[in-house]
This record gives sequence, C-alpha cells and structure tokens, in this order.
Amino acid sequence: MTLKQTDIEALVELFGDSSWKEMHLRMGEDELFLTKDANATSPMARGNAQPATAPAPAQAPTPAPAPAQAPTPAPAAAPAPADSTDRSGWIEVKAPNLGTFYRAPSPEADPYVTVGATVTEETEICLIEVMKLFTTMRAGLKGTVREIVAQDGDMVEFGATLMWIEPEA
Repeated sequence: MTLKQTDIEALVELFGDSSWKEMHLRMGEDELFLTKDANATSPMARGNAQPATAPAPAQAPTPAPAPAQAPTPAPAAAPAPADSTDRSGWIEVKAPNLGTFYRAPSPEADPYVTVGATVTEETEICLIEVMKLFTTMRAGLKGTVREIVAQDGDMVEFGATLMWIEPEA
C-alpha cells in the first residue's frame, strides 16, 4: 500500500489539529515525518533506520523507486560566493529539507528578512515548501542577517546554505 496525496493531506490536517509534537509513518517504501519544530533535522536525512527520538521538519513521503527511468538531474546547490568575504563567526542557516525556498509569505508581500536585518530566535526568516506543505523557518538566534545565498523560488536541497547570520555579541 502506498500513500496517496489525499492520505497525506488528511494526515497533515489531523497532525495540525492535534497536540502531537511529531508523527512518523512508514508504509512499505513510503515514509512521512511531521513535526512542529521548524528548526529540527530530519532523521530520515541523517540515515536513521529506526523511529526518531528527535523532531524533524514536515517531509513528503519517500517515493518508491521508479522502474527503469532516465535519471533526473538533482537541483543545483547554490554556488559558492566568488568573493573573499570573511564569514568566521557567522552562523550558516541550512535548509531543513528539500523544497522550494521562499523569502516572503506571498509574491506581493515584503520578504521576511533582508541583509542587515536584526533577528531574534523567533524571527521568521523564510519558507521551505514541498508538495504544498510549508515549513516556516525561524532564525534560532539573535543577530544580524549578513548574506542571503538562496534566491527566491529556488529549489534547495537538504543542508543547502540559505543565509548567514552574524550572532549578537
């Protein structure tokens, strides 16, 4: 049995309405892991074979392998800056999962943050969307946004650098 889009939507709604902190479902080759902690790391991405004890971001099911298909090119990682910016002491904000990076909550809205913006632990800094599931990312620290690497609408991979924040001294 495999998960269908309607099954996933129903599970996400159930999870959102619940007091659960996380949910992990494995059905055959499909896995679904949901959490309410936007800063958590996915145990599936870490290669954990057993149910997780740490929360992870909302994640789409792992698809079953496709029969004899031409390989699909992986999304390109953000290119390394050509400049010689000294980032020592800055904190790298990485993508918690694969998805589309959005700087603003909607196309007509202002971005969550810009270079030079002061952030706190709870400041929303971007969205990552996968299969119509949106993960709001928070800064997780006090500081100043020094560089935004990902471009709005880019497909980003798990662990890709999204931005750099200089922590408050």
